[in-house]
Amino acid sequence: MMEAPALSGRLARWQMLLSEFDILYVSREAVKGSAIADFLASRASDDYESLDYNFPDEDLLNVSHLEESNAKKSWVLYFDGASNFLGRGIGAVLISPEDDYYPFAGRLEFFCTNNMTEYEACAMVLRAAIDQKIKTLEVFGDSSVVVRQIKGEWETRDPKLIEYQKLILELAKEFEEVTFAYLPREDNRIADALATLATLFEAGSRAEMMPIRMQIFESPAHCCEIEEDADGNPWYYDILQHIKFREYPSCATENDKRIIRKMSVGYVLDGEVLYKRGSDQVLMRCVNAKEAQQIIEEVHEGICGTHPNGFTIALRIMRFGYYWSTMESDCISYSRKCHKCQVYADKLHTPPQPLHVMTSP
Repeated sequence: MMEAPALSGRLARWQMLLSEFDILYVSREAVKGSAIADFLASRASDDYESLDYNFPDEDLLNVSHLEESNAKKSWVLYFDGASNFLGRGIGAVLISPEDDYYPFAGRLEFFCTNNMTEYEACAMVLRAAIDQKIKTLEVFGDSSVVVRQIKGEWETRDPKLIEYQKLILELAKEFEEVTFAYLPREDNRIADALATLATLFEAGSRAEMMPIRMQIFESPAHCCEIEEDADGNPWYYDILQHIKFREYPSCATENDKRIIRKMSVGYVLDGEVLYKRGSDQVLMRCVNAKEAQQIIEEVHEGICGTHPNGFTIALRIMRFGYYWSTMESDCISYSRKCHKCQVYADKLHTPPQPLHVMTSP
């Protein structure tokens, strides 16, 4: 303001008032490093005591409290409600001390708000816990409003929720010990998924959904149909027998026969050698498990191998003209277990072993 060539209004008035003083303006140095120290120094406490760095027992590393081994774990309950244009659903999961999961889901065929669905889910699973004679229970919900109203921290003013609050408190008296706690929504995914699933079905009054079974698969579906047999036959033995003699395994079902016929379309038999027809119509020789292991070792760490990853190994093997059904998963598993790859994983620009130059200088 003091150095501006022309000013008007209030700034000009301030310039005239300050012109009688000899004011020197100096730019302030950076205070990032000393800001915290200056703040603490300006608010020093009179009863400050220095820290005692002398440990009473040098032989002890730390001291912790161990619970009794015979202490009984309590049951855990997660509940959630969902309300959207498809409908209203409630979901909950009850977890036993032995980590057994008991899911509950229901669809509400009457109008209710989001908070009402949360109360309905909590009431449904509390009644189920009472029927199971559960005495100690920990309840978690992702609705902060409902949880705080049940705990009495917030006042319930909505007339539609007052009766729900009374019902939950009456049900809680049936337990010897019950606690309610808030849980973020990302940690309440199972109950949220059950509630959302309940809104997707338009079931009648007497309809009841059967329990959903979840299976765990460790390999792709196309690899489950063709595996090494216990009698030593290669994985393509059934396909070879069908192409050569039009025969099926003795224990094959109609579904198995249909799969074998469908898979045989992509294979070509030349004498006694079976070939797999690629997407570019290039024939690749089918190899058994022993030959596949040798090919992986040679491509990965052989005389010309550069220890590539599993996907690169699979592409190179197909480029060389070999094929087996579990080629990609086998290559990935082998590269992950390679000791040299683990040792030199962080050194991106250092080869695992001396490179072999293929061209003359």
